This record gives sequence, C-alpha cells and structure tokens, in this order.
Amino acid sequence: MGFSGHLVFARSERPLLEAPLFSSTGPELRDDVHGWQPRPGGWQTLQLEQGIWEDDCLFALVEWTGAPACVADASDSSVALVTGLHTNGRRWQAWLNLDNAAALLVEEPEDVDDLSLWMATPEFEKAIGHKRAELDAEVPADAEGAHVGVSSWCPSHGGAAASNRGTAARTGDLRGGAVRRAAGRAGLP
Repeated sequence: MGFSGHLVFARSERPLLEAPLFSSTGPELRDDVHGWQPRPGGWQTLQLEQGIWEDDCLFALVEWTGAPACVADASDSSVALVTGLHTNGRRWQAWLNLDNAAALLVEEPEDVDDLSLWMATPEFEKAIGHKRAELDAEVPADAEGAHVGVSSWCPSHGGAAASNRGTAARTGDLRGGAVRRAAGRAGLP
C-alpha cells in the first residue's frame, strides 16, 4: 500500500510548521506532519497523514506566506488531486495520473449489484475511457504535450498553463517524485 495523505507545497522564509494553522495543532497531530528537504527559492513541502488537511487550510497558508501554494491529496500513491491557490484568490486543480483518476471518478451503473464483477467487464473499460475523455476535455489548449493532468491554468506563473498530459499522468508513479515534478512544471520549484 502506498502513501495516502496530503503533500503541501508553499514558499516561505520561515519554516511552514511555524504557520498558525500548524502551530495551533496538538502535539499528537504534529507527529503526523513531516517536512521534506527545502527547495530553492524558499519552497517547502510538508507531508501530512490522511485526515489532517482541511480545504480552508490552503487559504490560511497562502495568507500567512503571502505566496501561492498548492496541496496534493494523494491516494495510495496512485492518484492525486492537486489544488493550487494564488494570492489573488484564483484556484486551479490538476489530477495526477488521469487513468487512475478516471477509474476513481467513473459513475457506477444503477443496475450493477456487484461492483467488483462490473470492474472486470469491457463496459467498465469503456466507462473509464469516457471519463478520461471528459478529464482530457477540461485541459486548456495551451497545455497540450505538457506533463501532468490539469483542469485549469495557473495564473500565478504568467498565465502559462500548469502541466497537462504525459508520463506522470499516465503511469501512476506518485512515489518517484511525480508530485514534486508536477509542482515544478506548474512553476512551483
């Protein structure tokens, strides 16, 4: 089983763990937060165990740092939804590993009694193909050929598309640094 939890990417001259949203948690929760090696330009990554991160924490973190930030909600190291927030309040989202995201998001038919049996059918593969096409349709035209699935563009980096399609989006390799690579391709070192 792989990593499930949140990876938080933010830029600050001070350690992210000093942010009020982290410093106000009890010691038992702080034990579930792990800092990664800082990156150039003051970018930092925190790894949080599942269940700690709340959606409104991203706004609080951007407000505290005064810089854009993003968080990846990873599931079993095989799929992640990355949500970014600019200081002007604009949000963007990107799915990492679109094939697994499509399988996760596909709607179950009402007439299926046993989901595990349906998942072994050509109809399931067809439903995944349709969901993948929906996810692909959300990709901005100027993101074609980029690296990670994105459903919006990242205005914090000159209006350039954050990343879209390619290796990390298709292989499911979140363990090998795909989240860090995706953040880098979105302009977050």
